[in-house]
Amino acid sequence: MKIVTWNCNGGFGKKFSLLNEFDADILVVQECENPQTTRHKPYRAWAKNSLWIGENEKKGLGIFAKENISIEQLDWDCSVTYEPCETTTLKYFISCTVNNEFTLLGAWCHKADARRFAYIGQLWQYLQKHKTKLTKTIIAGDLNSNVIWDRKRRCWNHSDVVRELKELKIASAYHHFSGDEAGKESVPTFFMQRNLENKYHIDYIFASEEYLKSLKKMEIGSIADWIRVSDHMPLFCEF
Repeated sequence: MKIVTWNCNGGFGKKFSLLNEFDADILVVQECENPQTTRHKPYRAWAKNSLWIGENEKKGLGIFAKENISIEQLDWDCSVTYEPCETTTLKYFISCTVNNEFTLLGAWCHKADARRFAYIGQLWQYLQKHKTKLTKTIIAGDLNSNVIWDRKRRCWNHSDVVRELKELKIASAYHHFSGDEAGKESVPTFFMQRNLENKYHIDYIFASEEYLKSLKKMEIGSIADWIRVSDHMPLFCEF
C-alpha cells in the first residue's frame, strides 16, 4: 500500500499528474478543488474514485484512490457543542475504510474556530469524539502543527495529540523511520511564502503499530522538484 499526502496550494486540477511519479494507491490532498464540480475534465476523470469535503469548491480536502481500491466513507460526526448551546464543525476531516481492512483519516487542520480550538486543536477535539474507533488506522494530512508551538497551559498541544495517539499505538511514520526527535525534524515539509528560510515540519502520516512494522519507505518531496508548485512538500509512505 502506497500513500501520499500533499497540500497542493490550490489549482490541483492542473497539478494532479505531478503525483503520478509516486504511483500511490491513495492520495490525501489539501486545498484541492471539488472533482464533482471542476471544469477540468481530465481531473474529473482521474478523480472518479474519490471523497471530498469543503466549503469552498476550489479549496477543500480530498481522498483519491486507484480504481481497484475500495474507499467507503464513514459517518463520523464532526460537530462540537459548547456551552450553553453553540455548535460548530471541526475542519476538515474525512474518515473512510480502505478495502474493508483499515481506517484512513484524511486531515487538513484549519484555523476554523480560532476562539477555542484552532489547527491542532481541531484534531484534538476529533480524537475526543472518535479515538475509541481508531484501531487499525492511518492518519494523513496537513496538521499545521509542530511541538515547537506547544503552549504549557493548554491541554490540546501538538504533544498532547501525539501522546493520545501513542496510547492508541499510533505514531508518526516520519519519526519512526528517520529517528528524528519531535520539533527537531531534519527535513521540513512546509516553506512559508515559499521562503526557504521559513521552514517547518507540519505535514504527517501517522500509522498504527502493525503498519509501522511493515513500513518499507518514507520520503518527503525535494524542494527542487516541488517548491515551484506548492509551499508544501508531498509525503510518501509505502507499507
